[in-house]
Amino acid sequence: MSRRCPAVEITENDSGLKGFVPIPSEHEAELQVIKGVVDNVHWQMSLDRKTTALKQLQGHMWRSAYASGKVKGEVYDDVVPALNKWKEAGLKLYIFSSGSVEAQKLLFGYSIEGDLLELFQGHFDTTVGSKVESESYRRIADRIGCPTDNILFLTDVIYEAEAAREAGVHVAVAVRPGNAALTDEEKSKFHLITSFDQLNLSTTQ
Repeated sequence: MSRRCPAVEITENDSGLKGFVPIPSEHEAELQVIKGVVDNVHWQMSLDRKTTALKQLQGHMWRSAYASGKVKGEVYDDVVPALNKWKEAGLKLYIFSSGSVEAQKLLFGYSIEGDLLELFQGHFDTTVGSKVESESYRRIADRIGCPTDNILFLTDVIYEAEAAREAGVHVAVAVRPGNAALTDEEKSKFHLITSFDQLNLSTTQ
């Protein structure tokens, strides 16, 4: 029994979206299928989509570039000292990103500051749910065995901040150069930071 191409199944679910680019079935000429896949990926990237399949593809593509040393993950100067301080204080650190877990581990494993993976207790991506859906944060809290009101989520995206807070999670919004400008109303809703060293965190034990 033949198995349908997963990429085709994914794009059929997207067929109602504006500018949808279909991928030819596996029965078409190989070059036509390849071109269709490339065109579809470009379309998804142009919409800045956060689909799990796209993020997994990006992770696969980045692996060899990181391993060869041609690409290194960039982090702000204040990040590593803060992460070290929090870990030494007994805090458990996790990453929740729209990038795949593989991509996260590549970025932090091959960073400009060296291998940072030992600082993190675990990683989550969109397989647990979208970052703009409150239920995703409840699932993470359940998986790590921590009440939502004992979690601090750091983000630079207001929609993610709103979803996390709706789940009962504490939120701080990082304001960094190049980020989308916040409205006065958005600024009034959340605790804003421009550097991780502005957070004085400790365990509740």
